Amino acid sequence: MKRIIGTTITSRLLMLLLAVAVAGGFSSCKSQKKIAAQKAAAERAAQIEQAKQDLLLIINDQGNMTVGEKEDKVAEIVAMDLHDAEVDALIERAQQAIERQKAELKRQEEERLRKEREAQQQEELKFDKLEDIFDRVAGNKSLEMSSRSIEEALRYFSSPDVPVLIIVYIDNEITDYDKPTTIRKYLEYLKDQGKNPNDIHNVKFDANGKINELELIKK
Repeated sequence: MKRIIGTTITSRLLMLLLAVAVAGGFSSCKSQKKIAAQKAAAERAAQIEQAKQDLLLIINDQGNMTVGEKEDKVAEIVAMDLHDAEVDALIERAQQAIERQKAELKRQEEERLRKEREAQQQEELKFDKLEDIFDRVAGNKSLEMSSRSIEEALRYFSSPDVPVLIIVYIDNEITDYDKPTTIRKYLEYLKDQGKNPNDIHNVKFDANGKINELELIKK
């Protein structure tokens, strides 16, 4: 009888211990899931905060980031699919800021090209004007008129001693020049010859927009 009672008590104790172990297992599983959920939530919160900071850097950028860098960062944040209203609003603002920057860069490039065209046109006008003056120096029968044309031409140059190089032969990278002279001597030569045998090939200007080197080529 005592053995039966002892066996019964032992069985009950085992069942109780088993129940406690099972309950503990369930509790441990729930605890692990809770920890994992908390960890995921913390990671998402950190991602959201970092995304906000990155987007604000793009929005408030003062020229430290290129358009490409900004577009890549926004695309990266969009791909994270954070489903956060504030992040979504910042994404829209960042995209608008990028579009404004692209428009400004386009405007600046168009302005640069316009100025280049104007500068080229001004140079071409100077060339044409200079060619006309050279022709007048050579073509004037009056010495007085030729002398006036020479003085008019010299106003385009930084000094009467500006070098004049006359190309007599050019082939790819090989260029042969006649004996160098100065602009005043060249103008006097035109006056004496009564004709202008050369065209303007290249001109160099100083900081004041005056010609400091003239390169001619035989017609």
